[in-house]
Amino acid sequence: MGKHNKKNDYMLEHGKLKKQGYDWWWHSFTGYDVETGEEQAFFIEYYIMNPALGGDGPIYGQLEQHKQQGIKPSYALIKAGTWGKNKCQIHNFYAIHTFAYKKKPLQLKIGDNYLSETKLSGKVMMTEIDSKDHPEYMSDAGNILWQLKINKILSYDVGYGASWLLRKLNAFDMYWHVQGMKATYEGIVKLNDRTYNIIPEKSYGYQDKNWGCDFTSPWIWLNCNNITYKGTEEVLERTSLDLGGGRPVIFGKPIEGKILTMFYHEGKLYEYNFSKFWKGVEQSFEFIEHEDEVQWLVTSFNRHSKLEIDFRCKKEDMLFFNYENPHGEKRHNRLFNGGTAYGTIKLYEKKRGQYQLLHEFEGKNAGCEYGEYD
Repeated sequence: MGKHNKKNDYMLEHGKLKKQGYDWWWHSFTGYDVETGEEQAFFIEYYIMNPALGGDGPIYGQLEQHKQQGIKPSYALIKAGTWGKNKCQIHNFYAIHTFAYKKKPLQLKIGDNYLSETKLSGKVMMTEIDSKDHPEYMSDAGNILWQLKINKILSYDVGYGASWLLRKLNAFDMYWHVQGMKATYEGIVKLNDRTYNIIPEKSYGYQDKNWGCDFTSPWIWLNCNNITYKGTEEVLERTSLDLGGGRPVIFGKPIEGKILTMFYHEGKLYEYNFSKFWKGVEQSFEFIEHEDEVQWLVTSFNRHSKLEIDFRCKKEDMLFFNYENPHGEKRHNRLFNGGTAYGTIKLYEKKRGQYQLLHEFEGKNAGCEYGEYD
């Protein structure tokens, strides 16, 4: 695992984010049914909302009386679920006082749920009755238990956009840090009555975090860690794709059509970061909703290289993710989120003034997201 990075620490200790802020650690990976060997993609998220607002129990932003009275949410949350035929998102809320953390290295607990840079364990449970009777939970029914080790192989630091100064100034509404752009997970997950082995070399894992005072619209994300050269089957061990962004808001002003795209090819980083303007970065992205699937088309280039990305995910495998912002507003109600996307990547390098195709790749087991505010 790489060296400690403060950007993967807890971010809501100081300033306005204590009363108007969220912070979450996201994990996603693929597991295998111990009896059938069938693949199942999972996600787990450890989440803190408006910690200084307290409460003896969780304060739900989507509770109707709280919406009418303008009461902001405050809680710790464990969000876990799966994509594909068993798809679900399960939310268990906790009072803020059940949350505790340490830094250097990161360790945090929410109730009996634990997270560090190398381990995570916990469970979520929701009955059908509670799911139906409590829309403020924004949760499906089911139960998931996990006991996992993590090894973070490749990381990405977005740089100036999440620098100490811009964090202190609360310049952006939404920040991003990718501590485990490529990570392996090992252990077990139990989903309802099934047990899944999480096998490191076939887990295709990923860990990042977001924090801030609001979300972005559009909201775009795509990560793939099961990448092969086109027409081959051997997974490239130090190759990883990650992109995210959409419409960053800095000092209250939106910047249209800005994303960050990173591609490691066997350890060499190809970076397309809009905040590093001196590198001549230009990007375009398009999200297309078809009848049965959704599609991401991204082209990124700088003075030295170019990436062309074309990924798809079947709608039947995806969830509409449920998040409320620190004001208690649920503005994303069609936030497509999946973990079974597949597609192609073309990498070009510039030689004698022309972009020449270097490699063509195929990717599977990819995490993906897209949504716009209502």
